[in-house]
Amino acid sequence: MKASVIDFYFWTTPNGYKPLLLLEEAAIPYEIHPVNISAGEQFDQDFAQISPNNKIPAIVDRERNVQLFESGAILLYLAEKNRAFIPSCEKAHARVLQWLFWQVGGVGPIFGQNLHFGEYASERIAYASERFVNETRRLLTVLDSALAESDWIAGSDYSIADMAIYPWVLKHPVLQVSLSDFPRVAEWFTRIEERPATLRAYDIGKTINTTPTITAESRAVLLNQGATRAG
Repeated sequence: MKASVIDFYFWTTPNGYKPLLLLEEAAIPYEIHPVNISAGEQFDQDFAQISPNNKIPAIVDRERNVQLFESGAILLYLAEKNRAFIPSCEKAHARVLQWLFWQVGGVGPIFGQNLHFGEYASERIAYASERFVNETRRLLTVLDSALAESDWIAGSDYSIADMAIYPWVLKHPVLQVSLSDFPRVAEWFTRIEERPATLRAYDIGKTINTTPTITAESRAVLLNQGATRAG
């Protein structure tokens, strides 16, 4: 068994699972370091040296002396370093990047705001909720249309673009949308859900976060992350 060279700083959020899927799929040796964001551990000074934005996930590649935060950057770095789940062909490579950044710039922020205003906000704001639910539906429509061309979002092969999108689509029960309205997305979702690496990744998450519920205390930590906390 190869020695671990990747320190992986993780919590059980959609963005946290994105690199975990790749680490498991590509059998990259890693050591996991839980960062309980509900307890404010993302503000610890040691972690802030790795992730100055005080967000998970983050990695330290001890082999290359590289540290990275931001899930999209981590996916791209690990895929290119290990030549895994990203094509070498220029055209196919560009297509994966296109959909990876579509997730980073669209799906993540929009689904995240949908989740915030639908589940976590202390007061219901109809305009905000409606806006982000509608935009969630629009993005799922884009995904559904793209999947008419192939089984995977960027072509014939499973890639880091699929890994980036899946953990957010997994949240569909609390995003006020139904995958039954997006049949190709539903089929794609099931294909990923049943992959052995996906099952392993989410089993790992269950052992790390044994109480995945939002309490009043954790809500205060998560939703009142003032910039002064980083100092």
